[in-house]
Order: sequence, then structure tokens, then C-alpha cells
Amino acid sequence: MRYNLSDLKTVRAILEKHGFSFSKALGQNFLINPNVCPAMAKEAVESDSDGVLEVGPGIGVLTAELCARAKKVVAVELDRRLLPVLSETLADFDNVEVVNGDVLKLDLHTLLREKFAGCRKVTVCANLPYYITSPVIMKLLEEKLPIESIVVMVQKEAADRLCAEVGSREAGAVTVAVQYYAAARQLFKVGRGSFVPAPKVDSAVIRLDLRQDAVFAPADEAFFFRMVRAAFAQRRKTALNGISAGLSLPKETVAAALGKAELAPDIRAEKLTMEQLCRLSDILFETSKE
Repeated sequence: MRYNLSDLKTVRAILEKHGFSFSKALGQNFLINPNVCPAMAKEAVESDSDGVLEVGPGIGVLTAELCARAKKVVAVELDRRLLPVLSETLADFDNVEVVNGDVLKLDLHTLLREKFAGCRKVTVCANLPYYITSPVIMKLLEEKLPIESIVVMVQKEAADRLCAEVGSREAGAVTVAVQYYAAARQLFKVGRGSFVPAPKVDSAVIRLDLRQDAVFAPADEAFFFRMVRAAFAQRRKTALNGISAGLSLPKETVAAALGKAELAPDIRAEKLTMEQLCRLSDILFETSKE
């Protein structure tokens, strides 16, 4: 019997049966809007030969939709208390495996290689707890995993930042990082009333399509990201002051690099495009070797 996990009475009955109570520390807000998960699953799974990695399945509402479409679903759940709940709610599916663990600590390369043999491709789909949104997304991107896309629900404010255009007022260091590895776009908004318990903010579903070929190629990737973090560390500061302080470089050196990159000495990091950031990084990197 497949449960209606969008029905609040059903959800409460299952949780009560297993003696489960919500954990604020784990950011647990379970989705009960019946329209959201089918839309997310459709976006994430193109073929019944695809594999899907889910992070934080909760009670399995999104997991069930993914199982109905994909060849294999592996759901990583941190909270051991949810394991018996998931065993019950996903009992009708034989193509799902729940892994108890912290996605931020797991060897995802090994997990993907061992769990998705025979799948045409692997995508990630998740309703991410707000408090780990950026760390999880950055882990998925930085580890250069064999995945094609990431479809996740995040806080609306985070969605705006993650999908902002580099060089716009909304952009930050995480925007640059996301756009470096992937093409990002917002799909649709999800109101706070779609969850139980209801959070204090709205959410949005975003899609990240990982770049298969490098679009941006700074001379030194590690130095590039160090410079970006320094430039955006204090948004009220100019890029000159931020980079100088963050990288412990003389202001004269940074000012000279800005001039060589044909950038104004008082420009702020949020005004810099990806190409300008790469150019500035290359100049500073060469200077640091002298």
C-alpha cells in the first residue's frame, strides 16, 4: 500500500506510530504540498534508466515520486529515527536504498560508483534543510562527481543568491562558485504553508546543470576561490580592501592588479563579472609568484 504522504493526517499517524518528533536542530520541515514533489521528480528524472541521489528524504514523500520514475534511488538520511519510518513508507518500492549517514562526510565518489552501476546517468534531487544548503551544494560541485544535474529545494533567499547573475547586486562568493561549476536557474517558488511544521520563510526549487567542459579557466583554481572569498568577505568594502585584507597583500599590489585588469580602484566585488574575476585572479597570482 502506497501512503499518501501529502495528507497531514496520514503523516501524523505514521510519525506517532514510530514515536517520532521533529528536530529543530536538523531543520526538519516535511513537505505536504501534493504538487511539489511530482514536479521536482519530473525535472530530475528524464528516463527510467536514470539513478537519483537524494539527500534528506524525511518521511519519503519526494523519495516515492523519484522511485516511481527512476531505475535506482539512494537516499542519504542523517537521522536514525527516520529509518523505520522510511522502511514503512517506501515498502512498495524495490528500487530504493536508504543510507544512514552524513552526506557531508560520505565518500560520494565511492557511493555513486557502488550504488548506481548500470544507470544511464545520475542526478541529485533533494529538499535540503536550510542550515546545510550551501555546504551540501558546494560539496556536490567541488568534488566533481559524475552527476549531470542537481534539483534542490532551498530557502527562497538562498535561491536568489545561488542563481543570481555574477556581477549583480544579489551575487556573493557562493554565486561565483555555483556559476563556475554549473548553469543555475530557479524553477518555481514553494510557499511556507507547503510544509509541516511550517517554516518562517518561503522556499524555491532550483536546478544546477553541471558544466561538462570548463567555461572559466583561471591560472590557479585554488587561488581564484581564495581571492573571491576575500573580495566578498565584507560587502561594504571595495574589492581592493577586501582582497588586500583577505590575502594579506599590500594595497598597492592589489591596486596595480585592478589597473592592469582595467577595473576602477573603488569597484566592489558584486560589480565584477566572472571574466573580470578570472582576469584579476590571474594577474594577482602571477604577481604573488614574483
